[in-house]
Amino acid sequence: MLHRLLGTKYAYAIVATCIVIMFLPCAIILTCFGIFITPVSQYFGVPRVAFSAVFSVLCIAMTVVLPFIGKFYKTHDTRLVLSASVIICAISYGAMSAAQEMWHFYLCAVGLGIGVPALMFLCVPALINDWFDQRVGTFMGLCFAFTGIGGTVFNPIGSAIISSGPEGWRACYLIFALVMLVGTLPFTLFVVREKPQDLGLTPLTFSSTDEKNIEVAETSSTDISADDAMKYPEFYMVAAFYALITFNQQISQYFPSYAATFAETAPAIAAATGLLAGTTMLGQAIGKVLLGALSDISVKLACFVGIFSGIVGLLMLGIKLPVLPLLLAGTFLFGIAYALTTVGSPLLVRAVFGKKDSTLIYSRIAGVSSFVSACALIIWSLIVDGSAHGFLVLFGIGIVLMSSCLALALTALKRADKRV
Repeated sequence: MLHRLLGTKYAYAIVATCIVIMFLPCAIILTCFGIFITPVSQYFGVPRVAFSAVFSVLCIAMTVVLPFIGKFYKTHDTRLVLSASVIICAISYGAMSAAQEMWHFYLCAVGLGIGVPALMFLCVPALINDWFDQRVGTFMGLCFAFTGIGGTVFNPIGSAIISSGPEGWRACYLIFALVMLVGTLPFTLFVVREKPQDLGLTPLTFSSTDEKNIEVAETSSTDISADDAMKYPEFYMVAAFYALITFNQQISQYFPSYAATFAETAPAIAAATGLLAGTTMLGQAIGKVLLGALSDISVKLACFVGIFSGIVGLLMLGIKLPVLPLLLAGTFLFGIAYALTTVGSPLLVRAVFGKKDSTLIYSRIAGVSSFVSACALIIWSLIVDGSAHGFLVLFGIGIVLMSSCLALALTALKRADKRV
């Protein structure tokens, strides 16, 4: 058995499982959506917005499901919940290959909205919290980074499959569904264990006493139950933080369009839309690991670094100098702030409310993020298209949003400190 071979190091097998979940189903479903928009829309002869709405349906379904999934996750076998989620995602994703009408995609998106939440929002915070006493942020960040890494791997592969024929998108859906099923299910069935005590083990610790003291100081607030958490103002502060930082992250979707505005003054920049998107994804991946590691020292420090990076990044973009390295640096820095969405939010919940019910509390807060994701692109599109200076307005609002997020995080942490 694997646990006999690894012994006290079995926690690393849990990390490997979380990485696979992020790299395969989460990355494929959430970061590869864009490569299907044009081919599917053209095949069915519908506007792009009609197919883009599939992602909105997915997000709305997650918003509805997340509070229930959080309770279900807590009261049922983790292997059952995660394995069922993988199967639901694979079936729903694969079924898109057989779609004959647009409403078929919407129906499949509901299935994905049921399957994705436990994989994307709950398993990493819950498993890492239970299996590690130290460096929780570092390992969370490492796991979440693989959504971006998966995107860089599967987007070009998917594009190649789609371009192989007029219905290449059907083959891509089916192949990706099989990949996520075959690649992930063995881990969720045979490797996952909810707690180390299930195998007669204890949470993994490291030798540094100073390091442990730092983390205890950072998470020393009295554990608050999930039901009681909603009675505290901090709950709504953290929820607002998550909503606003999610709203802000969608600005990155417009970096390629912003680059296109340089077509007359700097054609090389206009042609580098893919490069800008890539540097944002790179910043996001590095940012998740960086901010996770910083959170092990201080959640406040991680918030400062993430928000400061994002603000500087938007300022570098907003001055509109036709210098490609400057724009690449700006998108990279914004990517670091982007990482606060997936890494900063669960760690902020843990720091404010304690470890005990942090997964259930986070599941309730994460529903806000899913709803915002469904609305953000529409709102940002109206802003960008509604003014001759739409991108400057976009970046300005982003700076205000990030500043507000920092204020909310610091206030919530300060109030939590007073409870100790």
